Amino acid sequence: MTGGPPEPAIRVLVVEDDPLAAEAHRQYVARVPGFTVCGTAHTGAQAQRLMDHTAVDLLLLDLYLPDGHGLRLVRALRAAGHHADVIAVTSARDLAVVREGVSLGVVQYVLKPFAFATLRDRLVRYAAFRAAVGEAAGQEEVDQALSALRAPRPAALPKGMSGATLAAVTRVLRGAGEDGVTASAAGEAAGISRITARRYLEHLVDAGRAERRPRYGHVGRPELYYRWVAEHR
Repeated sequence: MTGGPPEPAIRVLVVEDDPLAAEAHRQYVARVPGFTVCGTAHTGAQAQRLMDHTAVDLLLLDLYLPDGHGLRLVRALRAAGHHADVIAVTSARDLAVVREGVSLGVVQYVLKPFAFATLRDRLVRYAAFRAAVGEAAGQEEVDQALSALRAPRPAALPKGMSGATLAAVTRVLRGAGEDGVTASAAGEAAGISRITARRYLEHLVDAGRAERRPRYGHVGRPELYYRWVAEHR
């Protein structure tokens, strides 16, 4: 015989104004064992109405909504007596917003764009944090419970790559805008060779921060252009 009944699934409300992104986030959450999507909202007002009639444990919340900032929604929910935790899914990088979010119950931030593995890691860590119940025996157990929410240290860069050069190539790529940039142009702007620039650009593609597209000229083989894909909302 097994132990007691299984733990109920953590109920997630996806709040995202972009329908395609909302559906992607819904599918991501549904793939993580122990979580279930109890609804999807595209505005803050819609989210608040759903919260009034639906049991929600966790909001997967975009901070830029058409009817107001996501943290304003969180403040309204807290005032109405809703205590669901929040994972912010956003392109916002303002640390003042991060600090304010923490004070309102934002337990994690996931920066767009992100892969399924990133969100899965945050959800699994959140589930581990929720599972820590009862009275702690001492400081060590308190620290252990809180550590579940902290993301692991970033993976080291591949051998032979430097953070400074990656930052330089990233600045060039972001400055190129929608037109993108070739490895040759990126190398010239960053003061490195075309081959080195291409290696860093490909690393950014693999990390989901850039995309490559062939561009056909009048003659000869197409040239690869790299474009930054992080959202700028």
